[in-house]
Amino acid sequence: MHVIPIGSADDQRIADYRDLTDVALRRVLEPEGGLYIAESAKVIARAVRAGHEPRSVLVQEKWLDDVADVLGDDSRAPVYVVSPEVAEGITGYVVHRGALAAMHRPALPSVAEVVADARRVVVLEDIVDHTNVGAIFRGAAGLGADAVLVSPRCADPLYRRSVRVSMGTVFQVPWTRLPEWSEARGILHGLGFHLAALALAEDAVALDDFAAPAPERVALMLGAEGDGLSRRALEAADTVVTIPMAGGVDSLNVAAAAAVAMWELRVR
Repeated sequence: MHVIPIGSADDQRIADYRDLTDVALRRVLEPEGGLYIAESAKVIARAVRAGHEPRSVLVQEKWLDDVADVLGDDSRAPVYVVSPEVAEGITGYVVHRGALAAMHRPALPSVAEVVADARRVVVLEDIVDHTNVGAIFRGAAGLGADAVLVSPRCADPLYRRSVRVSMGTVFQVPWTRLPEWSEARGILHGLGFHLAALALAEDAVALDDFAAPAPERVALMLGAEGDGLSRRALEAADTVVTIPMAGGVDSLNVAAAAAVAMWELRVR
């Protein structure tokens, strides 16, 4: 490894980590220059196993051996070693997990490539809360969804908080971005998917009724917290599905609702 001690938060070699402005990082030309931040040796390891390439690593000395195990002897990425105080001065917060990596953002595959062998796909429309996006990816990995598709305005699955909440499963579950519904509906129908919108509606079908038996290929559509799915998404759907609720509660948090629906629609 190329280990380089860094003694000042102002050192220009660690500019990628300064204030962790993930949105600004993503605005750099993608994917050639686009970056995202992976936090903790465990998450960095998942990213590397998925074929993502680190541009550099920022690590506190006591976690250096863990990073060495992750990167291996052939890595050419510089490893910047800092004190906890310098790390906090660079990022603006306490780096509890001891290691950060600036990762090159890979080119996104096509929708057809991502869902080629999929039977259960989760579609996220305009969900802007990174915690919810990460939690849905973790649910998709644990409950057997084959892929996740995100709308053009959905929060970035590779945003630092999304990656952390997902426990790195954003590198495990295949995903890509959809175009707008005017085009996306035709793409998904052409690939044989039944579009099931999880929403509140008078004509909605109860989830358990829809799941018994479910269509062969289902794209489960989920909307933003509060607003839910857009009118265009609902118009694109083949079926509107709802989770029957009790206790005067009309709905669940979108990540919880996604988990319930994925479990009910799992391929037996």
